Amino acid sequence: MRLNLNRRIWMLTGLFLLMTGSLMGQSNKFRIIELRGHSGSHLYGGESLDEFLKDGYSSGEIRYGWQSDSESEWSAKYGQPMYGIGLYSGNIGNADIFGNPNAIFGWMTFQTSKPHRRNVFEISPAFGLTYNLQPYNEATNPLNDAIGSRFAVYFNMHAGFSYQLTRELDLIYGIDITHFSNGRTFVPNWGLNMLGLNVGLRYHYNRLQKQVDPAPYPKTVVEARRKRIPKQANELIGQNSVSFYAAMGTVQNYAEDGIVGVNRYLAYSGVLDYEYRYNTMLSFLAGFDFFRDESLMPRYPKSGDQNLLGVHGGAAFHFWRLAILLEVGTYLGDDKGKDPLFLRPALRFDWTKHLDLQLGLKTRHGTSADWIETGVVITPFNW
Repeated sequence: MRLNLNRRIWMLTGLFLLMTGSLMGQSNKFRIIELRGHSGSHLYGGESLDEFLKDGYSSGEIRYGWQSDSESEWSAKYGQPMYGIGLYSGNIGNADIFGNPNAIFGWMTFQTSKPHRRNVFEISPAFGLTYNLQPYNEATNPLNDAIGSRFAVYFNMHAGFSYQLTRELDLIYGIDITHFSNGRTFVPNWGLNMLGLNVGLRYHYNRLQKQVDPAPYPKTVVEARRKRIPKQANELIGQNSVSFYAAMGTVQNYAEDGIVGVNRYLAYSGVLDYEYRYNTMLSFLAGFDFFRDESLMPRYPKSGDQNLLGVHGGAAFHFWRLAILLEVGTYLGDDKGKDPLFLRPALRFDWTKHLDLQLGLKTRHGTSADWIETGVVITPFNW
C-alpha cells in the first residue's frame, strides 16, 4: 500500500512539472540559469521538535529556464514570464530526524515592474516533489511529528527583486516561504514551513549565439535577454460562471484521534462555485462545500455524521492555461473537531472550455493538512 501511495504522490506533484514541460516545448532562444541560497527560521505547529528546529535552516537550488521570444504568444499578456525546472537541496535540522531533503520542481517567475526599470519586483511560485526525508517511525524516529513519509509535496513562493548587474547577469534577492507536506497521506504530518531570505544570481544567454558567431571573442553579439514589453493582462473581461467541482483523496488518522494501528480512509469534496472573471489575470470565487471524511468513522460511526457542510470565498490568479487558487472557508454547523477555519490552495489546468483538472490541498486547524485532493471542474454555465 505504501509503495502505491508513494507512486501516487509522484503522480500528483508531477502535474505541475508536466504543465511546465508543455511550455518548454517552445523553441525559445532566451535561456536562464539561476543559483540561489536560502536561510531562515521554521514556522512549526507541533510539540516535540522545537529543540531541533531552533537553529533554523539553510538550502540551495539551481534553476534552468526559458523566456518566450514572441510578442504574439500568450506570454505577451504577462510581460514575458520566465519558467523552467529546478533542483533543491536543504539542511533543515538534525539529519537523523529530518533526513537531507532534496526536491525537483517546476517554477514560473512573473516580473511586475515596468520594463525600463533596472531593479524589478517579481513573484515566483514553485511546485514539485520533496524526497530523501527521514519520516516518523515509532521505534527509530519517534520525535518526528512533522513528516510521516519519505516523499512530500514541495511548495515555494518567492517575492523580491532582480537587479540587472550586467548585460547577462542579475542579482536576485527577497523573502520566501517553503512548505513540505504529504497532505495527511501518511501521519503524523504537521508539515514543515520555513520562512526566510534568499539571494542568488541569474545568468541570461541566447542559444543562437553559437549559430551567429561561436568564436571565443565574437564580433557579432546577439541580445542575451528578452526585452520585456508592458504586460497586456489588464484587459477587463467581466465574465460570470457557475461550476461544479468533485474531488477525492486518501488519508490516515492522527494519533491524537485515539486510533491505534494504520487506518486508511477516503475523503471527498463537492463544491458549487460562482466565479467572476475580473480580467485576464484575476478572478474571484464564492460557493458552498460538501465534505465527506470517512476517517471520522471511529468517532462518528453513523454514515451521515461523517459529512460536513461549508462556505468559502477566494481568488484565482490566471496565466496561460493555468490558475493558482486560494480559498478560505468555514463550516456550517459542527466542524467535527477540525476547527472552524479551512483553506484550499489549488492548481487548476484549463483542459477544455467546460472541463478543468484541479489538484488541491484541503486544510484543518488553519494550515495543517487535512487531505490532498484531485478532481475535475465542470463549468456548464457562463455569461
